[in-house]
Amino acid sequence: MPEGICLNLFGTYWTRSAHWIDKYVINHEKIHTAQQRELLFVPFYILYLFEWAVRLLQYRNFKEAYYNISFEREAYAYGHNLNYLPHRRHYAWLRHLRKGNTTR
Repeated sequence: MPEGICLNLFGTYWTRSAHWIDKYVINHEKIHTAQQRELLFVPFYILYLFEWAVRLLQYRNFKEAYYNISFEREAYAYGHNLNYLPHRRHYAWLRHLRKGNTTR
């Protein structure tokens, strides 16, 4: 796994080195875990990959496609809000499907 990447698989976090992981990265990943749970995990990964493929065709750039996946949009939008998860509505990622380009 490349340095600086954190992968969330079924609510467990995988990274090469944890020195860069802080409370905000963990919150970002907890948002993904909430998304995975409400979609019963496997459908989350299917939808994630499907949307990434659609975004790749739309933006023709791997990084831009990644940042514009609705699941990532929600996680990046609220990752620094440590009070977000207790108040998060189910399927909140749906609100991020049609938002504008969020290239980082």
